[in-house]
Amino acid sequence: MSQPIVRFDNVTKRYGNFTCLNNLNLEVNEGEKVAIIGPSGSGKSTLLRALMTLETIDEGVIMVDAEPLTHMPGRNGKLVRASASHQRRVRGKIGMVFQSFNLFPHMSALQNVIEAPIQVLGMKKQEATERAKELLDLVGLGEKMGHYPSQLSGGQQQRVAIARALAMRPKVMLFDEVTSALDPELCGEVLNVIRRLGSEHNLTMLMVTHQMGFAKEFADRVCFFHQGRIHEQGTPAELFGNPQEERTQSFLSAVNEAH
Repeated sequence: MSQPIVRFDNVTKRYGNFTCLNNLNLEVNEGEKVAIIGPSGSGKSTLLRALMTLETIDEGVIMVDAEPLTHMPGRNGKLVRASASHQRRVRGKIGMVFQSFNLFPHMSALQNVIEAPIQVLGMKKQEATERAKELLDLVGLGEKMGHYPSQLSGGQQQRVAIARALAMRPKVMLFDEVTSALDPELCGEVLNVIRRLGSEHNLTMLMVTHQMGFAKEFADRVCFFHQGRIHEQGTPAELFGNPQEERTQSFLSAVNEAH
Protein backbone atom coordinates (compact mmCIF):
# COMPACT_ATOMS: atom_id res chain seq x y z
CA MET A 1 0.00 0.00 0.00
CA SER A 2 1.45 3.39 -0.95
CA GLN A 3 1.95 6.14 1.59
CA PRO A 4 -0.98 8.52 2.05
CA ILE A 5 -0.22 11.83 0.31
CA VAL A 6 -1.60 13.84 3.25
CA ARG A 7 -1.48 12.74 6.86
CA PHE A 8 -2.45 14.50 10.08
CA ASP A 9 -0.95 12.75 13.12
CA ASN A 10 -2.53 13.83 16.41
CA VAL A 11 -2.72 17.46 15.27
CA THR A 12 -3.95 20.00 17.79
CA LYS A 13 -4.52 23.71 17.19
CA ARG A 14 -5.69 26.10 19.89
CA TYR A 15 -6.76 29.72 19.88
CA GLY A 16 -6.46 30.78 23.50
CA ASN A 17 -8.78 28.46 25.45
CA PHE A 18 -10.57 27.25 22.32
CA THR A 19 -9.30 23.99 20.82
CA CYS A 20 -9.97 24.22 17.10
CA LEU A 21 -8.35 20.93 16.04
CA ASN A 22 -8.39 18.33 18.77
CA ASN A 23 -5.83 15.54 18.40
CA LEU A 24 -6.91 15.11 14.78
CA ASN A 25 -5.91 12.09 12.71
CA LEU A 26 -6.62 11.98 8.99
CA GLU A 27 -5.06 10.17 6.04
CA VAL A 28 -5.78 11.01 2.41
CA ASN A 29 -4.57 8.79 -0.41
CA GLU A 30 -3.30 9.95 -3.76
CA GLY A 31 -6.11 10.79 -6.16
CA GLU A 32 -8.73 10.62 -3.40
CA LYS A 33 -11.51 13.24 -3.28
CA VAL A 34 -12.48 14.01 0.29
CA ALA A 35 -15.38 16.27 1.26
CA ILE A 36 -15.29 17.82 4.71
CA ILE A 37 -18.62 18.82 6.21
CA GLY A 38 -19.79 19.93 9.63
CA PRO A 39 -21.09 22.86 11.64
CA SER A 40 -19.33 26.24 11.76
CA GLY A 41 -16.44 26.28 14.20
CA SER A 42 -15.83 22.54 13.95
CA GLY A 43 -12.30 23.02 12.57
CA LYS A 44 -12.92 22.37 8.86
CA SER A 45 -11.25 25.48 7.44
CA THR A 46 -8.49 25.39 10.05
CA LEU A 47 -7.53 21.95 8.73
CA LEU A 48 -7.00 23.40 5.23
CA ARG A 49 -5.26 26.51 6.55
CA ALA A 50 -2.86 24.37 8.58
CA LEU A 51 -2.06 22.37 5.42
CA MET A 52 -1.29 25.63 3.60
CA THR A 53 0.88 26.69 6.59
CA LEU A 54 -1.38 29.72 7.05
CA GLU A 55 -1.88 28.50 10.61
CA THR A 56 0.75 26.99 12.86
CA ILE A 57 -0.21 23.90 14.83
CA ASP A 58 0.43 23.40 18.55
CA GLU A 59 0.91 19.64 18.62
CA GLY A 60 1.27 16.74 16.23
CA VAL A 61 2.78 16.51 12.75
CA ILE A 62 1.36 17.09 9.26
CA MET A 63 2.91 14.99 6.50
CA VAL A 64 2.68 15.76 2.77
CA ASP A 65 3.90 13.27 0.18
CA ALA A 66 5.78 11.29 2.87
CA GLU A 67 7.61 14.38 4.14
CA PRO A 68 6.84 16.31 7.32
CA LEU A 69 5.43 19.75 6.46
CA THR A 70 5.34 21.27 9.92
CA HIS A 71 8.64 19.75 11.04
CA MET A 72 11.94 18.63 9.62
CA PRO A 73 14.62 16.17 10.72
CA GLY A 74 16.98 17.88 13.15
CA ARG A 75 20.15 16.63 14.78
CA ASN A 76 20.15 12.96 15.80
CA GLY A 77 17.11 12.36 13.59
CA LYS A 78 14.59 14.00 15.93
CA LEU A 79 11.91 16.14 14.32
CA VAL A 80 12.19 19.86 14.97
CA ARG A 81 9.98 22.77 13.87
CA ALA A 82 10.32 23.32 10.15
CA SER A 83 12.14 26.36 8.80
CA ALA A 84 10.24 28.74 6.52
CA SER A 85 12.17 27.49 3.48
CA HIS A 86 11.41 23.84 4.29
CA GLN A 87 7.72 24.65 4.69
CA ARG A 88 7.67 26.59 1.44
CA ARG A 89 9.21 23.71 -0.48
CA VAL A 90 6.84 21.06 0.88
CA ARG A 91 3.85 23.38 0.63
CA GLY A 92 4.68 23.79 -3.06
CA LYS A 93 2.85 20.48 -3.59
CA ILE A 94 -0.42 22.02 -2.43
CA GLY A 95 -2.74 24.50 -4.13
CA MET A 96 -5.64 26.24 -2.43
CA VAL A 97 -8.74 28.07 -3.61
CA PHE A 98 -10.45 30.29 -1.05
CA GLN A 99 -13.94 31.68 -0.53
CA SER A 100 -12.79 35.11 -1.66
CA PHE A 101 -11.13 35.14 -5.05
CA ASN A 102 -8.10 37.28 -4.06
CA LEU A 103 -7.22 38.04 -7.68
CA PHE A 104 -4.88 40.94 -8.44
CA PRO A 105 -7.32 43.62 -9.65
CA HIS A 106 -4.73 45.37 -11.86
CA MET A 107 -3.90 42.17 -13.77
CA SER A 108 -5.84 40.39 -16.50
CA ALA A 109 -7.02 36.82 -16.01
CA LEU A 110 -3.97 35.59 -17.94
CA GLN A 111 -1.55 37.72 -15.91
CA ASN A 112 -3.11 36.50 -12.67
CA VAL A 113 -2.43 32.90 -13.71
CA ILE A 114 1.17 33.38 -14.95
CA GLU A 115 2.42 35.57 -12.10
CA ALA A 116 3.27 32.88 -9.51
CA PRO A 117 4.76 30.28 -11.90
CA ILE A 118 7.17 32.96 -13.20
CA GLN A 119 7.99 34.50 -9.81
CA VAL A 120 7.97 31.39 -7.62
CA LEU A 121 8.75 28.47 -9.93
CA GLY A 122 11.04 30.50 -12.17
CA MET A 123 9.12 29.39 -15.26
CA LYS A 124 9.90 31.14 -18.54
CA LYS A 125 7.20 33.61 -19.53
CA GLN A 126 6.36 31.78 -22.76
CA GLU A 127 5.94 28.43 -21.00
CA ALA A 128 3.89 30.01 -18.21
CA THR A 129 1.68 31.73 -20.77
CA GLU A 130 1.07 28.55 -22.76
CA ARG A 131 0.20 26.69 -19.57
CA ALA A 132 -2.08 29.50 -18.37
CA LYS A 133 -3.96 29.46 -21.68
CA GLU A 134 -4.51 25.71 -21.36
CA LEU A 135 -5.75 26.11 -17.80
CA LEU A 136 -8.07 29.00 -18.65
CA ASP A 137 -9.47 26.84 -21.45
CA LEU A 138 -9.90 24.02 -18.96
CA VAL A 139 -11.97 26.24 -16.65
CA GLY A 140 -14.00 27.52 -19.63
CA LEU A 141 -12.50 31.02 -19.79
CA GLY A 142 -10.34 30.76 -22.90
CA GLU A 143 -11.99 33.82 -24.44
CA LYS A 144 -11.73 35.93 -21.25
CA MET A 145 -7.94 35.88 -20.90
CA GLY A 146 -7.56 39.62 -21.39
CA HIS A 147 -10.39 40.53 -19.03
CA TYR A 148 -9.68 42.11 -15.64
CA PRO A 149 -11.36 40.80 -12.47
CA SER A 150 -13.78 43.75 -12.44
CA GLN A 151 -15.03 42.63 -15.88
CA LEU A 152 -15.73 39.07 -14.71
CA SER A 153 -18.63 37.63 -12.73
CA GLY A 154 -17.97 36.08 -9.33
CA GLY A 155 -18.14 32.59 -10.82
CA GLN A 156 -15.65 33.54 -13.53
CA GLN A 157 -13.29 35.09 -10.98
CA GLN A 158 -13.42 31.93 -8.91
CA ARG A 159 -12.60 29.87 -12.00
CA VAL A 160 -9.58 32.11 -12.67
CA ALA A 161 -8.55 31.49 -9.05
CA ILE A 162 -8.78 27.72 -9.68
CA ALA A 163 -6.64 28.05 -12.83
CA ARG A 164 -4.14 30.13 -10.85
CA ALA A 165 -3.83 27.46 -8.15
CA LEU A 166 -3.41 24.73 -10.81
CA ALA A 167 -0.67 26.71 -12.55
CA MET A 168 1.62 25.87 -9.65
CA ARG A 169 1.32 22.15 -10.52
CA PRO A 170 0.12 21.02 -7.11
CA LYS A 171 -0.40 17.36 -6.24
CA VAL A 172 -3.10 18.26 -3.74
CA MET A 173 -5.87 20.85 -4.23
CA LEU A 174 -7.73 22.39 -1.32
CA PHE A 175 -11.09 24.08 -1.77
CA ASP A 176 -12.45 26.12 1.12
CA GLU A 177 -16.15 26.86 0.67
CA VAL A 178 -15.36 28.01 -2.85
CA THR A 179 -19.00 28.57 -3.78
CA SER A 180 -20.25 30.28 -0.63
CA ALA A 181 -19.86 33.80 -2.02
CA LEU A 182 -21.64 32.95 -5.29
CA ASP A 183 -25.23 32.98 -6.54
CA PRO A 184 -26.69 29.50 -7.06
CA GLU A 185 -26.29 29.55 -10.86
CA LEU A 186 -22.67 30.72 -10.69
CA CYS A 187 -22.10 28.09 -8.05
CA GLY A 188 -22.91 25.42 -10.66
CA GLU A 189 -20.23 26.76 -13.06
CA VAL A 190 -17.54 26.44 -10.43
CA LEU A 191 -18.64 22.98 -9.30
CA ASN A 192 -18.61 21.80 -12.93
CA VAL A 193 -14.98 22.88 -13.22
CA ILE A 194 -14.09 21.00 -10.04
CA ARG A 195 -15.92 17.93 -11.42
CA ARG A 196 -13.85 18.11 -14.60
CA LEU A 197 -10.63 18.40 -12.64
CA GLY A 198 -11.63 15.38 -10.63
CA SER A 199 -12.39 13.23 -13.65
CA GLU A 200 -9.62 14.36 -16.02
CA HIS A 201 -6.68 14.95 -13.69
CA ASN A 202 -5.43 12.64 -11.00
CA LEU A 203 -5.48 15.36 -8.37
CA THR A 204 -5.99 14.67 -4.72
CA MET A 205 -8.69 17.02 -3.47
CA LEU A 206 -9.84 18.13 -0.04
CA MET A 207 -12.96 20.21 -0.09
CA VAL A 208 -14.73 21.98 2.75
CA THR A 209 -18.29 22.51 1.55
CA HIS A 210 -21.88 23.22 2.53
CA GLN A 211 -23.04 21.77 -0.80
CA MET A 212 -24.23 18.37 0.37
CA GLY A 213 -25.52 17.34 -3.06
CA PHE A 214 -22.13 18.00 -4.57
CA ALA A 215 -20.29 16.19 -1.75
CA LYS A 216 -22.62 13.25 -2.30
CA GLU A 217 -21.87 12.85 -6.00
CA PHE A 218 -18.25 14.02 -6.13
CA ALA A 219 -16.44 12.72 -3.07
CA ASP A 220 -14.93 9.29 -2.56
CA ARG A 221 -15.17 9.88 1.16
CA VAL A 222 -17.02 12.33 3.38
CA CYS A 223 -15.68 13.37 6.80
CA PHE A 224 -18.08 14.92 9.29
CA PHE A 225 -16.23 17.27 11.64
CA HIS A 226 -17.41 18.05 15.15
CA GLN A 227 -15.43 19.79 17.87
CA GLY A 228 -12.14 19.70 16.02
CA ARG A 229 -12.01 16.07 15.04
CA ILE A 230 -13.56 13.61 12.60
CA HIS A 231 -16.73 12.48 14.31
CA GLU A 232 -17.76 10.11 11.53
CA GLN A 233 -16.57 9.30 8.03
CA GLY A 234 -17.48 7.01 5.17
CA THR A 235 -18.47 6.86 1.54
CA PRO A 236 -21.17 9.36 0.55
CA ALA A 237 -23.70 6.51 0.47
CA GLU A 238 -22.79 5.47 4.02
CA LEU A 239 -22.57 8.92 5.55
CA PHE A 240 -25.60 10.50 3.89
CA GLY A 241 -27.63 7.31 3.57
CA ASN A 242 -27.06 5.76 6.96
CA PRO A 243 -25.19 8.01 9.41
CA GLN A 244 -24.33 6.14 12.62
CA GLU A 245 -23.67 9.00 15.03
CA GLU A 246 -26.45 11.07 16.54
CA ARG A 247 -24.53 14.32 15.98
CA THR A 248 -24.12 13.51 12.27
CA GLN A 249 -27.80 12.67 11.96
CA SER A 250 -28.93 15.94 13.57
CA PHE A 251 -26.52 17.99 11.41
CA LEU A 252 -27.72 16.36 8.18
CA SER A 253 -31.39 16.69 9.05
CA ALA A 254 -30.87 20.40 9.89
CA VAL A 255 -29.12 20.91 6.54
CA ASN A 256 -31.93 19.09 4.70
CA GLU A 257 -34.58 21.25 6.38
CA ALA A 258 -32.70 24.42 5.42
CA HIS A 259 -32.79 23.48 1.71
